Amino acid sequence: MRGANSLNRISRRPRPTLCRSPIPRCWSSGPKSNTDHLDESGISSRSQLSWLRWSLGIASPVALTGLVYTANSQPILLDEGSPADNSGGLFSFFKANDAVDKQDIFNNSTSQARTQAPPSQTRVQESDGTVTGSADESGGKEAEAVDFLTILKKTVTGFDVSFILPDWFKLLPGFIRKLQSELSMSPGSLAEEIWREANDVETNPEIMWDATVRVSRELCRDEQVFLGKRKRHIRQALSEYIGVPIEDIHPDDIPTIAICGSGGGLRAMVAGTSSMLSAGEAGLFDCATYTAGVSGSCWLQTMFYSSIGKRDHARMIEHLKHRLGVHIAFPPAALSLISQAPTNKYLLSGIVEKLKGLPNADFGLVDIYGLLLAARLMIPKGELAVDYYDLKVSDQCRFIDKGAFPLPIYTAVRHEIPDDAVPAVSTEALKEQARKEAWFQWFEWTPYEFFCEELEAGIPTYAVGRSFDRGRTVWRDNGLALPELRIPVLMGIWGSAFCATLSHYYKEIRPIVKGLAGFGGIDELIAEKDEDLVKLHPIDPATIPNFAMNMKDLLPTTCPESIHKAEHLQLMDAGMSNNLPIYPLLRPGREVDIIVAFDASADVRKDNWIKVTDGYVRQRGIRGWPMGSGWPPEDETSSQAAEELEQASAHSAEEAEAKVERAQVQDEGTGPSTKSKSGLGYCTVWIGSKEERQESEPPPSKQVEEDWQLMEPNAGVAVVYFPLIPNDKAPGVDPQKSDFLSTWNFVYSSEEVDKVVDLARANFEAGKEQTRRTVKAVWERKRKQRLERERQDRDSRWALNLAKQRNKGRYGDQGDHFS
Repeated sequence: MRGANSLNRISRRPRPTLCRSPIPRCWSSGPKSNTDHLDESGISSRSQLSWLRWSLGIASPVALTGLVYTANSQPILLDEGSPADNSGGLFSFFKANDAVDKQDIFNNSTSQARTQAPPSQTRVQESDGTVTGSADESGGKEAEAVDFLTILKKTVTGFDVSFILPDWFKLLPGFIRKLQSELSMSPGSLAEEIWREANDVETNPEIMWDATVRVSRELCRDEQVFLGKRKRHIRQALSEYIGVPIEDIHPDDIPTIAICGSGGGLRAMVAGTSSMLSAGEAGLFDCATYTAGVSGSCWLQTMFYSSIGKRDHARMIEHLKHRLGVHIAFPPAALSLISQAPTNKYLLSGIVEKLKGLPNADFGLVDIYGLLLAARLMIPKGELAVDYYDLKVSDQCRFIDKGAFPLPIYTAVRHEIPDDAVPAVSTEALKEQARKEAWFQWFEWTPYEFFCEELEAGIPTYAVGRSFDRGRTVWRDNGLALPELRIPVLMGIWGSAFCATLSHYYKEIRPIVKGLAGFGGIDELIAEKDEDLVKLHPIDPATIPNFAMNMKDLLPTTCPESIHKAEHLQLMDAGMSNNLPIYPLLRPGREVDIIVAFDASADVRKDNWIKVTDGYVRQRGIRGWPMGSGWPPEDETSSQAAEELEQASAHSAEEAEAKVERAQVQDEGTGPSTKSKSGLGYCTVWIGSKEERQESEPPPSKQVEEDWQLMEPNAGVAVVYFPLIPNDKAPGVDPQKSDFLSTWNFVYSSEEVDKVVDLARANFEAGKEQTRRTVKAVWERKRKQRLERERQDRDSRWALNLAKQRNKGRYGDQGDHFS
């Protein structure tokens, strides 16, 4: 029977078997102890190789990319008697080939990969008990590379090749051959086992659940139910946080608080984890209804709602200190996890299911990136403890269904470039207009739904990864759908900042190269071409099936034409649009009162993501957003400082002393403002207004200096902003100067993790009391408004009853004033 509620989905899902029968290791060269002398960074400890340490961050991804390229030219033996094909390489088993009469190369079926039956449920074994399967035993280009190095070593007199290449390079052919064998779909191979379980309703019950596209602006039913349950949990936490008796906390008075984290790779993930930990220790996290993330903050949420984080941010920090000392693309560490049980099945299942089940799906750098991220972040210290339930976003329902924790929101964007839809015969003016109208569409995941606000449509999260047509599931020939898209694939999408446009790339490197000779002319030239560069993506984004395909007559007319025809959605890091996930929090129905934003962006002042939200608010007609909030322009800061200095002039000694005392209180972080010389401090609060105005543009919002501003009847959304900026209480770390805090750095020592944690904690401590007062002020405002509504309701009912009594002629004739 198709269709089930989320609780039944979780309770019925058994744990798949992760530990498989061991497969003999086939190392082609190098003793087993070749990696024994490697240090924690994976670099040989030989003194001759010390100069390579600084380049590991760049060398490792290049080495791995070269590895994949080399493997791509290696023939793979599929089934006995099948011809070898050099075109596919390592992943050629996923692609149909005309040379074999368009047969499905997994099981020689004539049906399409998307509609084929599952593989045989039996395994072929030889008489000695070993599982049959073909593995490429020829050395291929990997063996040739090793032979070449050997010849080179003998040719160059007195030169040791080991001083050039690390010892682990000799292990790569063995890794590749083993991985090829496991992915060959031959009987007993890992890929064959993954695909069998992908068609097993006991392992993946969602493959038999129906799903349709829900077209509506409203929140899905599951989220609405969650909100009611979450309020019951928040009531006690809010009472303790703001220091009022729980009897005074009415459910209608509870502010809807959302805590969001920015993008910024590992920097954002580590700093965000520390900020969340600090918020939890202060009692704020338990008062939150939502958490939302971009890029690294999405990884943070993924770990928090997993068996690794166990809903404990302190535990997550210890996990990061243990796992971040090795680069995500360091070949021995990555290939070991990908090629050995039980982690190989845990990590590769999503890729096998995607490429086997979707014949037109692309396999690119983003998929490899997600695989490497999951291998580094989603593997516990004890590798045997991997948990299959950590692989699906929908399985996070088991932590939030009862309202015990905030609802996580994950984000990605699609770049809509309408220039492609303009006919070639169109005028240059139309083409130019189309180029200027390119924009990003935001998509969000929760454990309940995958949704796009612009399309006003979404699907159940468990259905992400299957194909849709005209809003309905496309069932395969075996009557089943594909399993939910796995988190390793999604982690690559959420954090795929390298899929940025050339314009974004240039903005990243501009601060570094602006000191070069002739920079002014180059900068001017690039600025002139920015409208073209903003359309070019050097690296293709990842793809997932498009649930809005062929729904033109069902979706809003404002939807672009391309969304109705595309078979797949190309999604990328939401930081391409806004590095803070504020847009989903302003969605109708969520009614967020307070947004606590932890911003660990590369350049928080210049990027000014809070201010970027103004354009979105204008376009959507959202009331209550603090327009004009964010970092002030640099030229405005100096004039503002002069104005404040003039206003601070005292007319008496007593007034001067009072001003000094107030300033000291603010400097200690206990006052309503912690302003720094740059215009904003460790914590800044803005409050919007819902007041109806005749002007087309509301006046810019000012920083909240007094709590009464938050309690005005027309007050709107309160934004509490924590930028990651230097703090004297956390010396030795500066996000603008510390090299290890680069977005592109993927190696953090334990000491560096501690430094980032200390900085984020110190910044939160500086604004902790201001945040608490903000929450209490918003609660008091909502309480006052509720009491006023109740008074008006009582007055209305009394007036109505009085009118009824007069109409009946009873008033003044019967009873007394107690009637």
